[in-house]
Order: sequence, then C-alpha cells, then structure tokens
Amino acid sequence: MSKVDKIILGLDPGTNVMGYGLIQIKGSKLSVISTGVIHLQKLENHELKLKRIFEKVRFLVDEYLPDEVAIEAPFFGKNVQSMLKLGRAQGVAMAAVLMRDLPITEYAPRKIKQAVTGSGNASKEQVAHMLKTILNFKEIPKYLDATDGLAAAVCHYYQTNRMEGGSDKSYSSWESFVKKNPKRTK
Repeated sequence: MSKVDKIILGLDPGTNVMGYGLIQIKGSKLSVISTGVIHLQKLENHELKLKRIFEKVRFLVDEYLPDEVAIEAPFFGKNVQSMLKLGRAQGVAMAAVLMRDLPITEYAPRKIKQAVTGSGNASKEQVAHMLKTILNFKEIPKYLDATDGLAAAVCHYYQTNRMEGGSDKSYSSWESFVKKNPKRTK
C-alpha cells in the first residue's frame, strides 16, 4: 500500500449484536473489505458476551491489520443498566484494539449519521442505503448493525480526510476552493 492508502475498522458496539465494517482507502476511493456482526444473544451471561467481543475484535484486528479504528459511542438512554452494559461492551472492544497499539476514535451516533447521510436524525435504513451508494455494494446486510459499523469507518474517513486537508465543505466561493486546494485544481 502507498503512504495514503489505509484500512479503517468501524465498530458498532452492542450487547446482543455487535456490528463491524472494514473499508480500504486507495487514494480517494473507498471500498468494502468486510462487514458483519458478532452474535451475542445466545451467550449465558454478560461476562461471556464481553469475552466474545474482546476475542472477535482482536481477531478482526489481527486478520485485517487496520491502520485506524472508529467506534460508535454509546447514546444516552433512560435504562441505566442497559447503558452500563453497552459501555462495558464498548470498553472491551476498545481494549482489544488498544492492545495492538492502534489509534481509536469515538463518534457520537448523530455525528456518524450526519457524516454519511447529511442528517443526524437518519434511520438505520437510510444510513444503510446511503452506504450502498457510497461504497457501491450490491445488497444491504440482513443486520443493520453491520452497516452501522461501516458507517463509523466512513465517518472516520470523512473526518480525518477533512482534517488532513481533504474535502472541506466550508468554501465560500470557487476562489476560496482554489486558494485552499492549489494541487486539486491543476
């Protein structure tokens, strides 16, 4: 891979189903490497679920060797016990990534939806359909948790690309764009 090429792993933590998606960036082209879910609902207790999350995330990191990881932050809910369990799932996934010394960035669910669809209030189905267009895949996965993992990875790409001088959406005019992007207009 050249210097600008990279692989991003996106994670959507859950206590019953955890979604993941891996994208590859070659130049400015994004493509799907893998997407899927980790089924946890049949495991007897929360500790076994946490162990499975850790093992599977570590496997994904070791198998695909991502350069960066993006993870969806838990949203605030009314059920404190559910929030606690979700936070633990996220923490265990992060620990598995950090064991391999990979940078990990956390994004709020609204930020991810906004980055992918343009609306922070988009539904899971809207996110999935937009990803199908952006990443040019044929079928939307059965579990939308998988596309939520992909969405985290795509959001991270858009955020880091913007920070590294990539596509900045805040141009006031064509002159402003040319001034900020001299290499892109030749």
